[in-house]
Amino acid sequence: MATHNWTRDELIVAFNLYCKIPFGRIHNRNPEILELAGLLGRTASAVSWKLANFARLDPTLQRRGIAGASHGSKSEQEIWDEFNQDWDKLSFESENVLAQLSGKSVEEVANIDVSDLPLGKERETTVRVRVNQGFFRSSVLAAYSNRCCITGLAIPDLLNASHIVPWSVDSQNRVNPHNGLCLNALHDRAFDRGLLTITLDHKVRLSSLVKGLPKPDAATELLLRYENSEIALPEKFAPESRFLEYHICNIFRG
Repeated sequence: MATHNWTRDELIVAFNLYCKIPFGRIHNRNPEILELAGLLGRTASAVSWKLANFARLDPTLQRRGIAGASHGSKSEQEIWDEFNQDWDKLSFESENVLAQLSGKSVEEVANIDVSDLPLGKERETTVRVRVNQGFFRSSVLAAYSNRCCITGLAIPDLLNASHIVPWSVDSQNRVNPHNGLCLNALHDRAFDRGLLTITLDHKVRLSSLVKGLPKPDAATELLLRYENSEIALPEKFAPESRFLEYHICNIFRG
Protein backbone atom coordinates (compact mmCIF):
# COMPACT_ATOMS: atom_id res chain seq x y z
CA MET A 1 0.00 0.00 0.00
CA ALA A 2 1.07 3.57 -0.67
CA THR A 3 2.82 5.66 1.96
CA HIS A 4 3.20 8.84 -0.11
CA ASN A 5 1.74 12.19 0.88
CA TRP A 6 -1.94 12.72 0.23
CA THR A 7 -2.72 14.56 -3.00
CA ARG A 8 -5.43 17.20 -3.27
CA ASP A 9 -7.67 14.80 -5.22
CA GLU A 10 -7.28 12.17 -2.51
CA LEU A 11 -8.09 14.70 0.18
CA ILE A 12 -11.24 15.99 -1.48
CA VAL A 13 -12.67 12.50 -1.96
CA ALA A 14 -11.77 11.68 1.65
CA PHE A 15 -13.64 14.79 2.80
CA ASN A 16 -16.50 13.81 0.50
CA LEU A 17 -16.76 10.54 2.42
CA TYR A 18 -16.39 12.32 5.76
CA CYS A 19 -19.54 14.26 4.85
CA LYS A 20 -21.49 11.16 3.87
CA ILE A 21 -21.02 8.86 6.86
CA PRO A 22 -22.03 9.36 10.51
CA PHE A 23 -19.15 10.17 12.82
CA GLY A 24 -19.65 6.92 14.75
CA ARG A 25 -18.96 4.91 11.59
CA ILE A 26 -15.48 6.28 11.02
CA HIS A 27 -13.48 3.11 11.53
CA ASN A 28 -11.40 0.79 9.38
CA ARG A 29 -14.09 -1.90 9.14
CA ASN A 30 -16.64 0.38 7.51
CA PRO A 31 -17.33 -0.97 3.97
CA GLU A 32 -17.40 2.55 2.53
CA ILE A 33 -13.98 3.29 4.00
CA LEU A 34 -12.68 -0.04 2.76
CA GLU A 35 -13.98 0.75 -0.73
CA LEU A 36 -12.35 4.18 -0.85
CA ALA A 37 -9.11 2.74 0.52
CA GLY A 38 -9.08 0.29 -2.37
CA LEU A 39 -9.63 3.04 -4.92
CA LEU A 40 -6.82 5.13 -3.42
CA GLY A 41 -4.40 2.25 -2.90
CA ARG A 42 -4.21 3.00 0.81
CA THR A 43 -5.05 1.07 3.95
CA ALA A 44 -8.47 1.38 5.53
CA SER A 45 -6.71 2.56 8.69
CA ALA A 46 -5.07 5.41 6.78
CA VAL A 47 -8.39 6.50 5.30
CA SER A 48 -10.28 6.29 8.61
CA TRP A 49 -7.51 8.25 10.31
CA LYS A 50 -7.74 10.94 7.63
CA LEU A 51 -11.49 11.23 8.21
CA ALA A 52 -10.85 11.51 11.95
CA ASN A 53 -8.40 14.31 11.18
CA PHE A 54 -11.18 16.16 9.36
CA ALA A 55 -13.47 15.57 12.34
CA ARG A 56 -11.11 17.49 14.63
CA LEU A 57 -11.89 20.61 12.55
CA ASP A 58 -15.67 20.28 12.82
CA PRO A 59 -17.06 22.98 15.15
CA THR A 60 -20.26 21.01 15.74
CA LEU A 61 -18.30 18.06 17.11
CA GLN A 62 -16.16 20.42 19.18
CA ARG A 63 -19.21 22.06 20.78
CA ARG A 64 -20.62 18.64 21.68
CA GLY A 65 -17.34 17.54 23.21
CA ILE A 66 -16.86 14.79 20.62
CA ALA A 67 -13.23 14.48 19.66
CA GLY A 68 -11.74 13.53 16.34
CA ALA A 69 -8.01 12.95 15.94
CA SER A 70 -5.86 15.04 18.28
CA HIS A 71 -3.85 16.61 15.48
CA GLY A 72 -3.53 16.68 11.72
CA SER A 73 -1.95 18.52 8.83
CA LYS A 74 -2.28 21.94 7.24
CA SER A 75 -3.61 20.32 4.07
CA GLU A 76 -6.72 19.08 5.89
CA GLN A 77 -7.49 22.60 7.09
CA GLU A 78 -7.05 23.86 3.52
CA ILE A 79 -9.53 21.31 2.13
CA TRP A 80 -11.97 22.04 4.96
CA ASP A 81 -11.78 25.74 4.08
CA GLU A 82 -12.16 25.10 0.35
CA PHE A 83 -15.39 23.17 0.85
CA ASN A 84 -16.80 25.71 3.28
CA GLN A 85 -16.04 28.56 0.90
CA ASP A 86 -17.70 26.92 -2.10
CA TRP A 87 -19.73 23.80 -1.35
CA ASP A 88 -21.21 23.72 -4.85
CA LYS A 89 -17.84 23.66 -6.63
CA LEU A 90 -16.02 21.28 -4.29
CA SER A 91 -18.90 18.85 -3.94
CA PHE A 92 -19.15 18.39 -7.69
CA GLU A 93 -15.38 18.30 -8.13
CA SER A 94 -15.00 15.60 -5.48
CA GLU A 95 -17.81 13.54 -7.05
CA ASN A 96 -16.03 13.80 -10.40
CA VAL A 97 -12.73 12.62 -8.94
CA LEU A 98 -14.49 9.73 -7.21
CA ALA A 99 -16.10 8.73 -10.49
CA GLN A 100 -12.74 8.79 -12.26
CA LEU A 101 -11.17 6.61 -9.58
CA SER A 102 -14.04 4.16 -10.05
CA GLY A 103 -13.57 4.10 -13.83
CA LYS A 104 -17.08 5.45 -14.36
CA SER A 105 -18.76 8.67 -15.38
CA VAL A 106 -20.13 10.98 -12.70
CA GLU A 107 -23.59 10.27 -14.11
CA GLU A 108 -23.14 6.52 -13.52
CA VAL A 109 -21.86 6.98 -9.97
CA ALA A 110 -24.76 9.30 -9.14
CA ASN A 111 -27.23 7.01 -10.98
CA ILE A 112 -28.42 9.82 -13.25
CA ASP A 113 -30.17 8.99 -16.53
CA VAL A 114 -29.07 11.57 -19.11
CA SER A 115 -30.47 9.77 -22.17
CA ASP A 116 -33.29 12.27 -22.50
CA LEU A 117 -31.06 15.33 -22.13
CA PRO A 118 -29.48 17.12 -25.13
CA LEU A 119 -25.72 17.41 -25.32
CA GLY A 120 -24.17 20.69 -24.26
CA LYS A 121 -24.64 23.23 -21.50
CA GLU A 122 -28.14 22.10 -20.53
CA ARG A 123 -26.97 18.56 -19.85
CA GLU A 124 -23.91 19.75 -17.94
CA THR A 125 -26.03 22.02 -15.75
CA THR A 126 -28.63 19.33 -15.08
CA VAL A 127 -25.99 16.74 -14.18
CA ARG A 128 -24.24 19.16 -11.83
CA VAL A 129 -27.51 20.01 -10.07
CA ARG A 130 -28.52 16.37 -9.64
CA VAL A 131 -25.07 15.28 -8.47
CA ASN A 132 -24.96 18.05 -5.89
CA GLN A 133 -28.50 17.33 -4.75
CA GLY A 134 -27.42 13.76 -4.08
CA PHE A 135 -24.35 14.94 -2.17
CA PHE A 136 -26.49 17.31 -0.07
CA ARG A 137 -28.99 14.60 0.79
CA SER A 138 -26.28 12.10 1.74
CA SER A 139 -24.44 14.66 3.87
CA VAL A 140 -27.50 15.91 5.74
CA LEU A 141 -28.91 12.43 6.45
CA ALA A 142 -25.49 11.23 7.63
CA ALA A 143 -25.12 14.24 9.93
CA TYR A 144 -28.41 13.31 11.61
CA SER A 145 -27.58 9.58 11.63
CA ASN A 146 -30.47 8.93 9.23
CA ARG A 147 -33.13 10.04 11.72
CA CYS A 148 -35.73 12.77 11.50
CA CYS A 149 -34.56 15.50 13.87
CA ILE A 150 -38.13 16.12 15.11
CA THR A 151 -39.68 12.65 15.41
CA GLY A 152 -36.71 10.30 15.37
CA LEU A 153 -38.17 8.37 12.43
CA ALA A 154 -35.38 6.25 10.93
CA ILE A 155 -36.81 5.01 7.62
CA PRO A 156 -34.55 6.49 4.89
CA ASP A 157 -37.22 6.29 2.20
CA LEU A 158 -39.39 8.61 4.30
CA LEU A 159 -36.64 11.12 5.09
CA ASN A 160 -35.73 14.30 3.23
CA ALA A 161 -32.76 16.62 3.38
CA SER A 162 -34.70 19.84 3.86
CA HIS A 163 -33.19 23.16 2.86
CA ILE A 164 -33.60 25.80 5.57
CA VAL A 165 -33.05 28.62 3.10
CA PRO A 166 -34.69 27.36 -0.10
CA TRP A 167 -32.67 26.16 -3.09
CA SER A 168 -34.14 28.94 -5.24
CA VAL A 169 -33.19 31.70 -2.80
CA ASP A 170 -29.52 31.14 -1.96
CA SER A 171 -27.42 29.61 -4.72
CA GLN A 172 -24.23 29.81 -2.65
CA ASN A 173 -25.60 27.55 0.09
CA ARG A 174 -27.60 25.03 -1.90
CA VAL A 175 -25.15 22.25 -1.11
CA ASN A 176 -24.02 23.50 2.31
CA PRO A 177 -25.06 20.83 4.86
CA HIS A 178 -25.28 23.55 7.53
CA ASN A 179 -28.32 24.72 5.51
CA GLY A 180 -30.08 21.38 5.94
CA LEU A 181 -32.31 19.49 8.34
CA CYS A 182 -33.20 15.81 8.23
CA LEU A 183 -37.01 15.69 8.33
CA ASN A 184 -39.62 13.07 7.55
CA ALA A 185 -41.77 13.75 4.51
CA LEU A 186 -44.67 15.29 6.44
CA HIS A 187 -42.60 17.66 8.56
CA ASP A 188 -40.46 18.51 5.55
CA ARG A 189 -43.60 19.64 3.74
CA ALA A 190 -44.80 21.61 6.76
CA PHE A 191 -41.38 23.25 7.13
CA ASP A 192 -41.25 24.10 3.42
CA ARG A 193 -44.74 25.65 3.58
CA GLY A 194 -43.98 27.67 6.70
CA LEU A 195 -46.34 25.73 8.96
CA LEU A 196 -43.50 25.06 11.35
CA THR A 197 -40.05 26.42 11.95
CA ILE A 198 -37.04 25.76 14.15
CA THR A 199 -36.13 28.50 16.59
CA LEU A 200 -32.60 29.73 17.25
CA ASP A 201 -32.52 27.59 20.39
CA HIS A 202 -33.47 24.58 18.23
CA LYS A 203 -37.08 24.10 19.30
CA VAL A 204 -40.07 23.32 17.12
CA ARG A 205 -42.49 26.22 16.71
CA LEU A 206 -45.83 25.71 14.97
CA SER A 207 -47.81 28.23 12.96
CA SER A 208 -51.10 29.56 14.30
CA LEU A 209 -52.62 28.02 11.17
CA VAL A 210 -51.85 24.59 12.63
CA LYS A 211 -52.77 25.52 16.19
CA GLY A 212 -56.17 26.68 14.98
CA LEU A 213 -57.16 23.37 13.47
CA PRO A 214 -60.16 21.54 15.00
CA LYS A 215 -59.35 19.10 17.78
CA PRO A 216 -59.22 16.19 18.05
CA ASP A 217 -57.51 15.95 14.71
CA ALA A 218 -54.63 14.13 13.09
CA ALA A 219 -52.72 17.38 13.40
CA THR A 220 -52.64 16.89 17.17
CA GLU A 221 -50.80 13.59 16.90
CA LEU A 222 -48.62 14.43 13.92
CA LEU A 223 -47.78 18.09 14.54
CA LEU A 224 -49.05 19.70 17.74
CA ARG A 225 -47.44 17.14 20.03
CA TYR A 226 -44.02 18.43 18.94
CA GLU A 227 -44.67 22.10 19.75
CA ASN A 228 -41.71 23.47 21.80
CA SER A 229 -39.88 20.14 21.68
CA GLU A 230 -36.15 20.35 21.06
CA ILE A 231 -34.85 18.83 17.84
CA ALA A 232 -32.12 16.21 17.91
CA LEU A 233 -29.03 18.11 16.84
CA PRO A 234 -26.67 16.47 14.35
CA GLU A 235 -23.22 15.18 15.16
CA LYS A 236 -21.85 17.24 12.26
CA PHE A 237 -22.90 20.34 10.35
CA ALA A 238 -25.33 21.86 12.86
CA PRO A 239 -27.86 24.28 11.32
CA GLU A 240 -26.45 27.80 11.26
CA SER A 241 -28.37 30.54 13.03
CA ARG A 242 -28.35 32.80 9.96
CA PHE A 243 -30.25 30.17 7.97
CA LEU A 244 -32.75 29.49 10.76
CA GLU A 245 -33.31 33.22 11.17
CA TYR A 246 -34.08 33.55 7.47
CA HIS A 247 -36.66 30.78 7.69
CA ILE A 248 -38.29 32.30 10.78
CA CYS A 249 -38.49 35.78 9.22
CA ASN A 250 -39.30 34.95 5.60
CA ILE A 251 -41.03 31.56 5.37
CA PHE A 252 -42.64 30.79 8.71
CA ARG A 253 -46.30 31.76 8.82
CA GLY A 254 -46.47 32.60 12.49
